[in-house]
Amino acid sequence: MSFTFNVFSEIDPLRTVLVHRPGEELLSLSPHNLERLLFDDIPYLEVAQDEHDAFTRMLADEGVEVRYLTDLVVEALEADADAKAAFIQRYLDESGIFGESIKELASAHLNSIADTRALVERCIAGIRLHDIDLDAVDSRSLADADSIDHCRRSGIVVDPIPNLYFTRDTFSVIGHGVSLNSMRTKTRRRESLFCDTIFARHPAYKDAVRFSESKNGASIEGGDILVLSRDTLAIGISERTQAAAIDKLAKRLLLSDDAQDFKHVLAFMLPHRRAFMHLDTVFTQADRDIFTVHPGILGTLEVYEIRRGAKGVLSISHLEDSLDAILARGLGLAAVRLIKCGGDDPISSDREQWNDGANTLAVRPGTVFVYQRNRVTNEILCKAGLTLLEIPSSELSRGRGGPHCMSMAFWRDSATD
Repeated sequence: MSFTFNVFSEIDPLRTVLVHRPGEELLSLSPHNLERLLFDDIPYLEVAQDEHDAFTRMLADEGVEVRYLTDLVVEALEADADAKAAFIQRYLDESGIFGESIKELASAHLNSIADTRALVERCIAGIRLHDIDLDAVDSRSLADADSIDHCRRSGIVVDPIPNLYFTRDTFSVIGHGVSLNSMRTKTRRRESLFCDTIFARHPAYKDAVRFSESKNGASIEGGDILVLSRDTLAIGISERTQAAAIDKLAKRLLLSDDAQDFKHVLAFMLPHRRAFMHLDTVFTQADRDIFTVHPGILGTLEVYEIRRGAKGVLSISHLEDSLDAILARGLGLAAVRLIKCGGDDPISSDREQWNDGANTLAVRPGTVFVYQRNRVTNEILCKAGLTLLEIPSSELSRGRGGPHCMSMAFWRDSATD
């Protein structure tokens, strides 16, 4: 049988990956909208793009096929004659514009963009005040007047979507299928438009097995999902992922006809803090028996195991073991090593955790992408025998996401392929 996706591990040889190159959406960040748009600082776009280009060149040098989110959205829209109109309508419906007159003006602006790529890029970048003529708005309601006032004060008609370069989050490849995730925050919820378009209309992806849909209600984000093995999935109960969403995904993954080989879901309860935003910000797998980990979570994690029970129902149990013992059992190993981000120094640990020192992307067992700036952690990883591919990261890191966050694996070779 031919499959579109194949991800049964976090470390098997990486062959195909999805990324998004940061674009003009970062230019609409300002001190006044940073908190709303989930940034702590404003990246310097040109340098961020140079760093991202270095990342993708390094991926290609390692034999990885790099696909770009914008390319896939463009191909999906051009494959269906009715797709553009539906895409624009949903974009406007989710834009946050309350005044109908301004929405009509924004609609006219988007519909005037004939080139599909330019349209997609404009939607990602958002609509700025200079893109439309507010003087042409025929204010017919209080909502129109309020929207006009907001646009003039902020300079923005529709917010940009600056977190899109973290392609790990909006959907997740699990085994041979995909989970279309429901994002927690209002600003990131709009990212689902792009992924839903791909999986509804792209000829290569529209028939993919789906384990969940983006409109499922309870939130779940891809940074909380780690594929440990052919039978075990790890998911974080976090600031961004709710337990109810894990219940839904586990039921589909473990009990449905297309459940494949998965038999266990390990749910890790994380502190609800920005530094621990997702599971992959506190640990990632770097080799067959090595994980990077933020020491701040050791001894604090509660872990639950969800597995197939009798008579087609799920069985849930609380695990009392240490993190390393739980991970070893999930991988079918006698033991695993946990390498602390920043080592034993609490200042280095907190600083490098903030800059995603525990967030690695394995291109094969023992060879991982890391941010160059995390010198203490990287030295420890090297001494442990790992091969590091260091990405320049002065600007990319300002978005609070590392190499694992910036990539969505589509295919990893596995021993049974």
